[in-house]
Parts: sequence; structure tokens; C-alpha cells
Amino acid sequence: MRLLRLLVISAIAVPAFGLTGRVLDSTGAALPGVTIVATSAGRAFVVTTERSGRYSLDLVAGTYDVAFSLANFATVSMSGVDANATKDVTLALTSGAEVVVAADEEKDLLGVATSASEGVVTEKRIESRPYQRAGEILETVPGVVISQHSGEGKANQYYLRGFNLDHGTDIAISVAGVPVNMPTHAHGQGYADTNFVIPELLSDVQYRKGPYFAEEGDFASAGAVSIDYRSMLEKPVTLLERGMFGYDRALAAASSEAGEGVLLFAFEAARNRGPWKTPDDYRRLNGVLRYSTKTFSVTGMAYDGRWNATDQIPERSVAAGALSRYGAVDPTDGGSSSRYSLAASWQRDEEGHHTQITAYGLRYRLDLFSNFTYFLDDPVHGDQFEQSDDRLVMGMSAAHRWAAMGSENSVGVQVREDDIHRVGLFHTVARQRLGTERNDSIRELTAGVFAQSATQWRSHLRTTIGIRADHNVTSIVNPKLSVIAGPWRQTEVYLNAGGGFHSNDARSPDRTLVRTRGEEIGVRTTPLPRLHVTATLWRLGIASELVFAGDSGTTQPSLASRRTGVELWSSCDLAKHLVLDAEYARSHARFVNGDHIPGAVEGVATAGLALADAGRFSGELRYRYFGPRPLIEDNSVRSSSSHLVSARTGYSLGRGVQLNIDVFNLLNAKASDVDYFYVSRLRNEPAGGVPDVHFHPVEKRAIRAGVRWEL
Repeated sequence: MRLLRLLVISAIAVPAFGLTGRVLDSTGAALPGVTIVATSAGRAFVVTTERSGRYSLDLVAGTYDVAFSLANFATVSMSGVDANATKDVTLALTSGAEVVVAADEEKDLLGVATSASEGVVTEKRIESRPYQRAGEILETVPGVVISQHSGEGKANQYYLRGFNLDHGTDIAISVAGVPVNMPTHAHGQGYADTNFVIPELLSDVQYRKGPYFAEEGDFASAGAVSIDYRSMLEKPVTLLERGMFGYDRALAAASSEAGEGVLLFAFEAARNRGPWKTPDDYRRLNGVLRYSTKTFSVTGMAYDGRWNATDQIPERSVAAGALSRYGAVDPTDGGSSSRYSLAASWQRDEEGHHTQITAYGLRYRLDLFSNFTYFLDDPVHGDQFEQSDDRLVMGMSAAHRWAAMGSENSVGVQVREDDIHRVGLFHTVARQRLGTERNDSIRELTAGVFAQSATQWRSHLRTTIGIRADHNVTSIVNPKLSVIAGPWRQTEVYLNAGGGFHSNDARSPDRTLVRTRGEEIGVRTTPLPRLHVTATLWRLGIASELVFAGDSGTTQPSLASRRTGVELWSSCDLAKHLVLDAEYARSHARFVNGDHIPGAVEGVATAGLALADAGRFSGELRYRYFGPRPLIEDNSVRSSSSHLVSARTGYSLGRGVQLNIDVFNLLNAKASDVDYFYVSRLRNEPAGGVPDVHFHPVEKRAIRAGVRWEL
């Protein structure tokens, strides 16, 4: 406690910086030596970025016109920038003097992005949204839907681009430079648990869809999401929240100068019982400690979670009145999970060359108790099983980038070893082991190398060409190509093609790397000064689909598949403080034999109306449509669609005190979070079981209130 008080006191003593931020190139590398000029009422303030790409400009109160410029890069200009703002900027290589007019949102990526389906969600947009669970951070990515079919401590279910991605089979997720997906996981290939994420610490969410990017490897075929934490907080933050159904959360975070760098720490404790007949009683402890300087950073994270679980239940029991929508067939389901990581990153900039090396270590454990078929396999004891995972992960990545002859080039290597001490499946009753189905110990080594070159051929034509090679038992090589035409009249057109892959479980007889191939055409345009639009038409083929198996709770290889789809996204500034954003995604997914893919999402739509920078008041109203899905290959059984509305309102009391109220499922819709179709057996049912839809309901309307202090 003494150390905590000292850190808070020292953080309070640090004066506010003014205009701060970081400048990067289009590959994400830091840009030193960028000149930033802020002008207001005839006065000019000038500073240049450090080796890390960071800058700090002391200003007097007011608004400024700000320009970011560097030789061989397009100048970025902003207007109406507040003196105390944080502005992170990306500069694109250009063969001539070109100026990109940018704002503080992720929507202004003309001349920077290499596809219509990549982007950055800024800190401001992250803060404005209501989040019922930490994993919903990923719903800031257009087209992504997050759901849950078990207790809140379990990894979320992800949906994107015609996929039921289970818990992460084809979406690669990283947090603070450390990968989250777990190969050869006890509960499914690519399992990605994001419950340890602290939304208030996030600096941005970067996303890429499709296998077109040389830096992305395993699990990135549908998309890749990179979540990063801040290195500094302007002021110490204390947050207390309380809500319906036994929800409580507390957060304390601060940063302070320490030697040549900045020390940031955060601690979170939360508990949530939920509306279930058997309370989830999800308990979460979470901590972050980061030290960063101009050239390196070290980040430690620790997470521990424990919960009960109400897994999906059969519709027939609810229809007969034998079970509540919020009841459980097996009330002893649940689990515990822990994640402890340490990551170090070093970078160097010198005469147009940038080198970055990241190394990380991760200790991960999970014990998960589930019962999806009840008494089908064991009429006496029941079908509950335990999936246990205990591993140590070590990895590193290194990349070198440089500019030469109008091109921006990069090469890199990524290596990871999973020392899995135990990946087991056990038959249990009330969380007590009755027998061992399987108990393995595995060492799995993966390695990838890539090279990429981005070239500005003319003022309105640029390309990015890349190649990537990966090895995990077998090897695979994939080319990548992006062609970008424009911008003309604030419009840019993208053509993208490339190959990717996902790995299979190391326990599987077939351990080959499964090839994926994708293509897309997209457009990004600003037809009106306040209207931003992107549109994408895409296609993706996979040599072997990974599908969910209800009897074991894991993903299993299946037939090859093909997917096509269209995505639309727009954002419009309706008024000075009022922003409307909307997105729609439609997908068509089939196995190569023409069968439907169970759980494949077909339609997603979201919309949000946000009030920002409007004095003491702030708020956002959000709508999400989650379309019906086929639940069986012949499409004879389908899930229902759902319509959910949530809201956040905020009011500033002054002196750094903010009140927030979040409302989830505002209309109290009775809908499903997840639907599956398979055979299960309740007591006294026929020995062969009953085929039925099994669902997990969305939670009832819930209200949460919080108070936030910024000292």
C-alpha cells in the first residue's frame, strides 16, 4: 500500500503535457524527426518527434491548426485541435508533395490504408461505448459479433465474415504485443480469452481482415486484431461501478515519471453474479505494470478468474416449463483460468532504418467443466467433462524496416514455442474426476518469416507486395499483394489477394497447415465533408473447415469451404457534437459439397449515435442485429435473429469527476446469444437422446452506474 500511495502521489505531481501523441508510418513503425507545427491567432509552436515517434508540445489553452510533415511522406493536417488533446498520426510514403487532411477518428485513412477492410479504432471511440464484458472491445471492429454460451470467465464466441469462429479459430488476436490465441488448446484450436483486457487502458484497436498482410500468420485468415495499452495516463484514475445482478467493479490506475521513462500501473477487481438461477459468481483480479522509455518498454500482466457456468440448454425443457431460460441442467459447470505474462520491446531508429524486437513469456492455465449432452453417454453419472490446459509460452518477433528508392521495405521473423505441460480431457461429476479420456504433454514450435515492399509508383498508384513462410511440423509459403489506386476526389480503390493458413491441433492425426486463399475489392471515399464510407466485396476459401463438436466441446476438422460477402461501413457527423456510424455485413458460406456450414453468420448490422465533446454531457446509443444462422448442414434448422440495444450516458461534475450509467439490452429482448443443434439426453429420456436446439440466452436488461475520478 505504501508503494501504491507513492506512485499515486508522484503521478499527481507530474504536470499535464498539452498536445501529445505518436507518429508512425503505414507499417506501424515509429517515425522520428517529424516536424509538428501548431498555429493559433498568428502564433506558431514547433516540435519534432523523438526516436519512438512520440512528441509533446506545451500549448496555452485554445484550439490549433496542426501539421505533421517529414520528407518523402505526405503531410497530415488537422484543424480545431484542442490544446490538451492526444493525437496519434500515421504518415504515408509519397512520391510528391501531397497533403492528407485528417481528423481524430479512425475513418480518415486515405493514402494510408492498404485495404478497405483495415482500420484503427481510436481511444476516443473506445471510451464512448458501453461494454457488458471485456471481450466486446472487439465489436468496435466492423462486422465482428461477440457472444457467450457459458460462464463469463470463459473465452467469448467470435463471429466474422461468414464464420462462427468458435473461440478464435480464424481470428488472430494480440494484446500489448503478446498473442492471445492458443494452438492445441484443451477447448478448441486457437482459443483466445480476452477477459484480462482493461478497456480504460487501451490506446487503440487495429484490425485487418483477410489473409493479405505479410506480418500476420496463424489464425489470421478471417482477420487479425491488435490491441495496445497506453504507456502513460494524463491523470491517475479511480473507477467504481455497481450494477444489477450482483455486478461490482473497481479500478485504480496511474502513471509517473521514473528515471528516463514512465511507469504505469493498474489494478482491477470485479465480480458478477448474473441473472442465472445458479449465479455465475464470476470473480476477476487483474493487474498491469508497464515501464517505457524512448527505446524500450517492459509490460507485465496478471489475471485470475473463477466462475460457475450456465451452459447452453435444450429448448424442449424450456418449452415444457421444466427449466427456466436462465436455468442450468448441470449447476456444477464452471471453471478457473489464469494468465501471467511479461513482454519486452526494444526499438531503434537511425538514418531511415527502424528495427524493433519483442520478446515475451506467458504462463497460462485453464480448468473448464462443461456438460453439453447431460446423460447421453453416461446415464448414471452424467456427461460432464473437464478440459485442462497448463502451458508455458515463449516467443519473440523481430522486424526491420527501411525506405529506399521510393519504396518502404520490411523483413521480419516470428518464433513461438508452447510447452504444454498438460492438455487433458477427463470425465467428471460435480467437478470430481471419474476417469481420463486423454492426457497429453506437447511441445509445439512455430516459426514464420516475411518480407514486404510498399512502393509509390505514381501520385495515384501504389502497391504492397509481400511473401510469408511458416513452419509447424510442415511448411507453407503464401504470397500477398495489394494494389491501391487513388486518392482522387477523396476516393481510393483497393485490390487485395493473398494466402494464409490455420494450424490444426497437434494431437490430430492430420497436423498439416490448412491453406486459405482470399481476394477482395474495396473502396474508401469521403463523398461529402462529413460523410465517410467504405465498401468491400470479398471471397475466402479454406482447405479444411474447423467446426464445433457439441459432444466434446472442441473444434474438429471438416470439409473444405468457400465464403463470399459484402461489407459496408459509414460514419457521418450529423452536427458539431453528434456522430452517426453504421455498418452492414452479408456473407454466403458453404462447404465445397454445397452443404451449409453450421453456425456460419449470414448477416450483421450495427449502428451508433454518439454525443461527444458537448460540455458536461456525453453518451452513445447502440443497436446490433445478429442475423439467423444455419444450425445443420441441410439448413432445415436455423437460429433466430436478435436485435439488441444498449446505451451509455455520462455527466461531468467537474474537478475530474465523471458519472456514467450503462444500460444493456435496453428493450429487454428475449433472444439467444448462441444456438446449436445436436443430440442430448435428459434423465428419463430415450437412450439414444433427442436432437434439439440448445441455446444460451442474452442477459436480461441490466443497469450499471459508475463514478470515475481523475485526480
